[in-house]
Amino acid sequence: MTFSLWIFENITNFLLVAENPCKAIPLDFVFVIDSSRSIRSNDYEKVKTFIINLLQFLDIGHDATRVGLLQYGSVVQPEFSLNTYGSRAEVEQAVKNMEHLATGTMTGLAIQYTMETAFTEDHGARPLNMHIPRIAMIVTDGRPQDTVKEVAAEARKAGIQIFAIGVGRVDMKILKTIGSEPHSEHVHLVANFSQIESLISVFQSKLCGGIDYCDLGIHGCEHSCISLPESFVCRCMKGYSLNLDGKTCSKCHDGVMDLVFVIDGSKSLGPANFELVKQFVNSIVDSLDISRTGTHVGLIQYSTKVRTEFTLGQYVTGDSIKQAVGRMQYMGRGSRTGSALRHMFESSFSSREGGRPNTQQVTIVFTDGRSQDDVSEWASKAKSSGITIYALGIGKAIEQELREIASEPNEMYLYYAESFEKMGEITQKLKSRMCKADESMCQCENMIMFQNHVTEKLNNLVQKNILFAPIWLCCISSVWVKVSSDSFVFDNPHASVSHKEA
Repeated sequence: MTFSLWIFENITNFLLVAENPCKAIPLDFVFVIDSSRSIRSNDYEKVKTFIINLLQFLDIGHDATRVGLLQYGSVVQPEFSLNTYGSRAEVEQAVKNMEHLATGTMTGLAIQYTMETAFTEDHGARPLNMHIPRIAMIVTDGRPQDTVKEVAAEARKAGIQIFAIGVGRVDMKILKTIGSEPHSEHVHLVANFSQIESLISVFQSKLCGGIDYCDLGIHGCEHSCISLPESFVCRCMKGYSLNLDGKTCSKCHDGVMDLVFVIDGSKSLGPANFELVKQFVNSIVDSLDISRTGTHVGLIQYSTKVRTEFTLGQYVTGDSIKQAVGRMQYMGRGSRTGSALRHMFESSFSSREGGRPNTQQVTIVFTDGRSQDDVSEWASKAKSSGITIYALGIGKAIEQELREIASEPNEMYLYYAESFEKMGEITQKLKSRMCKADESMCQCENMIMFQNHVTEKLNNLVQKNILFAPIWLCCISSVWVKVSSDSFVFDNPHASVSHKEA
């Protein structure tokens, strides 16, 4: 290498690093390089240059990103493992020292070696429970001489995120068989080796903090995974709620309810946080079984005044409710929570606004500060009438007011977060609690139906003079009664009566 070329290469590398600083996101990164005879010597050198330029975006070290490399032809030849080198300079030198194999194209064999050997702890890969992304970048210029579909799928399932780069006349279908999804981000095809450098800018954003943690397959989400910068969150399908472990989902039972949101729209909230509250409402809506015969939802917003955004009878699908939530306009004035509770109690569950008889009534009150009026009177009246109230407080919400609003026991119906950034935590807890509450409601409703059925049977027996009224009136409240089509038995250790014996 001439001195001028050395100067040019190092200045280029310096500019790449200076203009495109990377976040220090640790990776386990393995290059898988096609070294078949169809690649000419000068093109092979272009691949090495491409690798060296990509290394500029990696913070290489034993406690940072670890890099391994293998090339393949008719056989797999490992050049260095993930635990071989601890600096970028060492890795670059090892890449420069690589020699062209110039044999066959056993791509499937190379993927298998990558999965079974290169990404093992013995070869420097860190344990899966450390959640270090495992990245394989495969560069190839031709059709594999072995099968790749099954082994590539197995590698992706094992948590390896695969980037597939094709050069020249490579079949795009084969690249898509190899690469992770979405293919638009993981599969790339260029016309020749001179164009491979054009992919540097594409991978810069991915390697500098753009790793899709959901694609790694190690997130553990039961239903679906949503990628975030440097992290991910799990989401559940409609009708399910995320459990407290943040990964598994529980089915919301078919308990039907009339649910009314009472949302604080005071000026202390601010427009940006009001949008977060709307997202919170829609998140709850997504976990409910909303239909004409299922759960109904209404919403009122309050500030200095109270405004009904939509009533219980207005919408019967989750999508229409979420659209209505999206159209809500922030009120941004005072905070009269007591007036909102009064409106909820007197109007929101009325038949005029879509309230249904013999349906569980539930309210979720959301507030971020002290009320300008008394909350205890109307909260007490609502709870005494059978309305279940969940109280959610954020930031400067007053604990005593939340306790007065929430149903008892407070540990089941009162939720608080210090800031809107932590609102997601109480949202998941609330959804989990409401699912369990649905189950309890079902059991309670079944018990009431059972008791009504027993009472009807006993009344019929009294009318037929088979049983004296005083007997069952004094005993029905304390003794479990089993009723079938032709007999009933008081399960009392001191007495057993059936109408067959009477």
